Amino acid sequence: MHKTVQSAGKEIFYRVHGEGKAIVLVHGFGETGDIWNGQIATLQKCGKLIIPDLPGSGRSEMVNDMSIEGMADVVLQITKAEVQDEKAIIIGHSMGGYITLAMAERNPGAFRALGLFHSTAYADSEEKIATRRKGIEFIRQHGAYEFLKTSIPNLFAPDSREKYASAIEELIREGNNFSPAALVSYYDAMIRRPDRSRVLETMKVPILFVLGKHDAAVPLQDTLALCALPDLSYIHVLHQSGHMGMLEEADRTNRILFDFISEN
Repeated sequence: MHKTVQSAGKEIFYRVHGEGKAIVLVHGFGETGDIWNGQIATLQKCGKLIIPDLPGSGRSEMVNDMSIEGMADVVLQITKAEVQDEKAIIIGHSMGGYITLAMAERNPGAFRALGLFHSTAYADSEEKIATRRKGIEFIRQHGAYEFLKTSIPNLFAPDSREKYASAIEELIREGNNFSPAALVSYYDAMIRRPDRSRVLETMKVPILFVLGKHDAAVPLQDTLALCALPDLSYIHVLHQSGHMGMLEEADRTNRILFDFISEN
């Protein structure tokens, strides 16, 4: 089922599949909620999937506050509308993980479990900030499509790029639907976000970490250090994946997410 909600006068689009306990799936940078299409059939057996297009992505309009915290408030609004008094499980991919942590920080009592899927609680390093600023300049000069055309293939493991060439091409084609302003706002939001490691330490709920062995965007070794922070961590390494495990190892991803959601 496709739905919309008004957030400060802006229309936000989201999908709902299944019934039961609430599961929120938050996509990352340069994606839409469709990135989770390969997980819907499996995960809707566990409960009610709530899958938004973040502001500025897909069919959702940009909002006035495009910070990580501003986008977190939008997803919280959707979650509260669909979940009401029940606690949800929320899983975020990449930038969606940053939003997941901001949501948990703002409303820790709203969640029964969290998942970071190729994501991190650390703030950007100076090197990462410099890379993002170069990206912002490229987007402003050449547009969103040209930027995604050059960056998306690098999100896949080297051995995955030929195997998933059609998926990569589809993601690049979808780049035509992004405005430069949206991508720049995402990069700016990620640059400005704080370290949220303490959220992992203080949240007394299970935390899922899904890591890609060949992830160049969120390196495996950097993220492994976070796994010791929560009271209860579920840790899975996708050995054939870069940053896009939901596509590169869809079957294993589905089993990992299904088991985590079913247990929590």
